Amino acid sequence: MSRVNQRLQQVRDRIAQACHRAGRSPEEVKVLAVTKTHPPEVVEEAIAAGVDAIGENRVQEAAEKKPRVRAKAAWHLVGSLQRNKALELFDLIATVDRPSLADTLERHLAPTGRRLPIMVEVNLGREVQKGGILEEELEPLLEHLFLRCPHLEPVGLLTIPPYHPDPEQSRPYFRRLGQLARTLAGRFGLASLQLSMGMSEDYWVAVEEGAHWVRLGRVLFGERQQVR
Repeated sequence: MSRVNQRLQQVRDRIAQACHRAGRSPEEVKVLAVTKTHPPEVVEEAIAAGVDAIGENRVQEAAEKKPRVRAKAAWHLVGSLQRNKALELFDLIATVDRPSLADTLERHLAPTGRRLPIMVEVNLGREVQKGGILEEELEPLLEHLFLRCPHLEPVGLLTIPPYHPDPEQSRPYFRRLGQLARTLAGRFGLASLQLSMGMSEDYWVAVEEGAHWVRLGRVLFGERQQVR
């Protein structure tokens, strides 16, 4: 068994424990392996171990890496969209946070007829150095997506709480995202909105608060490799 396989099993065990505490099924929670700076061989290893999807932060890195990965998996963009090539590379874009970006994506998708799943990133901590739309602007953005962007399919919400060494400090942000998702799903007639929240430092707390996707890098792969 590879090291990534062992670590993934440990993660799934902890997810199962968190689900038990929350009265959820572990099958509701998926692992997005964030492979930033890790080579294609590591991506192959993660897919073989059974992660649910691959996450990349940088479009250029994914453009260089994905063609060298033979194993099949869904790829999610979890960083900022720097250029339109992302539409060719990714199966889901998780960081839509403004109408202008949505309009750009719609404009490039419309001629292809493709409908692209997206998540809306919400900056619940109101941190100026981070991306994400503010909470009070979330509903207008979703309305814009449904009215003006027929080739974008909003499937969920993403948030990254302010960093704190105590994972419990993330809980109020995770709980609030869940509240927003339930309210807005009802308002827009959706069955649900998925929650992408929780990383290596606090993913079990996120699962207890309803996460459907946890974004994991260090806990699966160790420290990031240095980019040269």
